[in-house]
Amino acid sequence: MREAAMLMVDVQQRVPIPLDVSLSCGPDELLAVFGPSGSGKTTLLRCIAGLHRPVRGRIACAGEIWTDTESGLHVPTERRRVGLVFQDYALFPHLTARGNVMAALGERRRRERRQEADRWLAAVHLNGLESRRPAELSGGQRQRIALARALARDPQVLLLDEPFAAIDRAIRTKLHDELDLLRRRVHIPILLVTHDFHDVVRLATHVLVMEQGRGVAAGPIETLTSRTDIPWSRHALDAGSVFDGQVRAREHARGLADVQFPGGSLLVPDRGLPVGAHLRVRIPAREVILAVTRPEGLSLHNILEGRVAAVAQDADEQLVQIAVGDGRLLAAVTRDAVNRLALAPGRPVYALIKSLSIDTYGPHVAG
Repeated sequence: MREAAMLMVDVQQRVPIPLDVSLSCGPDELLAVFGPSGSGKTTLLRCIAGLHRPVRGRIACAGEIWTDTESGLHVPTERRRVGLVFQDYALFPHLTARGNVMAALGERRRRERRQEADRWLAAVHLNGLESRRPAELSGGQRQRIALARALARDPQVLLLDEPFAAIDRAIRTKLHDELDLLRRRVHIPILLVTHDFHDVVRLATHVLVMEQGRGVAAGPIETLTSRTDIPWSRHALDAGSVFDGQVRAREHARGLADVQFPGGSLLVPDRGLPVGAHLRVRIPAREVILAVTRPEGLSLHNILEGRVAAVAQDADEQLVQIAVGDGRLLAAVTRDAVNRLALAPGRPVYALIKSLSIDTYGPHVAG
C-alpha cells in the first residue's frame, strides 16, 4: 500500500492525558480503537483532528503532514480534510437534515450545495427526510445525518467517536451493515473509537487496543482475536476467533451453508446468502471442544484437525491457541483438561464446534 494514501500517527505525551501511540491505517481499512473509558481513545482522535496538540509526535495523511512537533508544524482543524462524527452527533438543532449537511459544504453555490447534501443523505438512506429537523428524527437517523455531513466535506480520513453508543442494538446492527458497505465506497482510512467489542467484530479490519493511554496491541482482527498473550482478551472479549469467509455451498435440506475460511471449511446455519457471498464468522472460545483422537458418532458437524500453538495460563481457565490450516482458533478449557490431554505446543488435536455456536455477520463484502 502506498504510504501517501495512508494515515500515519506517532504521538506521545505524559500530561495532561498520557498518550503513547503509533498507528497506520490505509484506504478501505477500518481501524477500531478499542479500550475502556479513560484509556485515551478520544484524545487520540482529537490529536488527529487537530483539536489537541500532542507534546511530541508526527501525524500525516495522504502525503500531507498535519502535525510535526519537532518542526513546530500544527495544521489547524479547519485546514485538515477530516470527517468527524461525535457521540452526540453535534448537529445544529435549528437546521434541517439537508441544512446540516449543506453547512459542511463551504462557499459553493446554494443549488450545488443542496444537490450535494441530498446525494449524501441518499447515500445514508435518508431519502424523504431532508426537511426534518434533528428533534423530529430518531437516534439512528441523527447518526446518519452526522455521517453524511462528515463525508460531504470530502475528507481524507473519517473519525468516528463512539457513534453507536446511544443507539439500541437492532438499529445498531442495521447501521453496522450500512457503514461496512459505505467504507468500501469512500476508499479512505476510517478510525472507530469504541468500548463495545460487538462494534469491533462487525466492522474492523484492524484493531488497536489501548490501556492507560498506551497502544498495547495492534494488528488485523483475525490475528489479534486469536492471540493468547493479551490479558484483556479473556475477560473483556469473552475470547473468540474472528475470520472472514466465503459461502462455498448451501445444503438446503440440512439448513446449513459451507463457509470457506483460512482454517478450512465450516458448516454454519444457512442465512440465505448465495454461493460466493462473503461474511464474517466468530467462534467463541468457550464453544470449542478439544480432543486428542478423532471422535465418532457425534451430532456436531465441524471437526477441525490442527496442532496446539500456545497455551495461556489463567486463574479460571486455560486459553489454547490451535493452528488450523492458515488460521488460528482459540479454545477455552479447564486446567484439568490441559493436564489430562497433555496440551502443549505441537500437540495434535481436533477442535469440535457446533454449527449453532458460530456467530455470523454480514453479508461481509470482500475488500
